[in-house]
Amino acid sequence: MAFLFSNRMSINFSFIIPVFNRPDEIQELLESLVHQDFQEDFEVVIVEDGSTITAEDVVARFKDRLRIAYYTKPNTGPGDSRNFGMQKAKGDYYIVLDSDCFLPKQYLSEIHGELSDDFVHCFGGPDTAHKSFTNVQKAIDYAMTAFWTTGGIRGSKRSLGKFQPRSFNMGLSKNVFEKTGGFGNIHPGEDPDLTFRIWKAGYETRFFPKAMVYHRRRINWKKFGTQMRKFGMVRPILNTWHPETAKVTYWFPSLFSALLVIAIVLALVGWWIPLICFAVYFAVIFFEVLLKNRNGSIAGMALFAVLIQFFNYGYGFLKSTLLITFSKQQPEALFPQLFFKKSERN
Repeated sequence: MAFLFSNRMSINFSFIIPVFNRPDEIQELLESLVHQDFQEDFEVVIVEDGSTITAEDVVARFKDRLRIAYYTKPNTGPGDSRNFGMQKAKGDYYIVLDSDCFLPKQYLSEIHGELSDDFVHCFGGPDTAHKSFTNVQKAIDYAMTAFWTTGGIRGSKRSLGKFQPRSFNMGLSKNVFEKTGGFGNIHPGEDPDLTFRIWKAGYETRFFPKAMVYHRRRINWKKFGTQMRKFGMVRPILNTWHPETAKVTYWFPSLFSALLVIAIVLALVGWWIPLICFAVYFAVIFFEVLLKNRNGSIAGMALFAVLIQFFNYGYGFLKSTLLITFSKQQPEALFPQLFFKKSERN
């Protein structure tokens, strides 16, 4: 299949999906691809990243319904697995998805429409919670995506600053992949790192507001805290690699956490005004979630999710900043848990 855009560039879509020990998730995603209302053919590339519980049997059930390729490789992380998939893909425009996502039926039609109207070499779309998600998943989804918690950086019309696509829902041309070399071996953090290198290479990124995915995020509270702590640890590394992208807003979770503790201490000695200011902020969040979900339990858990997010991200960011600033070691030596070994493939 080929599409002719206004800039005379034809395009073939390839979905790139790494998977690690999650066959049930890949089934849900592949089922949603089967039901896309897009009328042309597209390719699906599944990359099994060293899984001990493989999705081979699940993928086989879709061979007659999708143009699908299935590859296995040793575990080298999601970034390298996406690169592997793009190297194997036959298309010239790649759509990268996480395995714990699934798609509304109009997803690919929305992307095709956006690219037809105004072609861009890299885009990102938003993620949201499906009505079938658990209350915990909906609460975490809010903390990860809301303007009041992240500034809309993961996909919002109210996003603060230039939009940075995320690999749970990201598209990039073959041209961009070849120019930048794709994702690095840091994880998490491989998404903004690639985006910054795309900008440096002279390409633009754009937000496609209607190309949304349902992002299930199969994590519990403990895993969510660990994830947020790693996000915080990664950001100072990215600021070192790409100093022109550093922002004062990255300090907000650390400052928020410290000021909240101070406000609680001040309230204990009779000065309530600082804590009342925080109470107003949390009230805004509570009622926004309540209006959206009509569920007080989700609204309450959203407050808990916001606290986990801010305290863990803030702690990770502060720890990483101090170590990078005062240590002579490279980030790979300071934080080996944030880096996968580089692939030996050519």
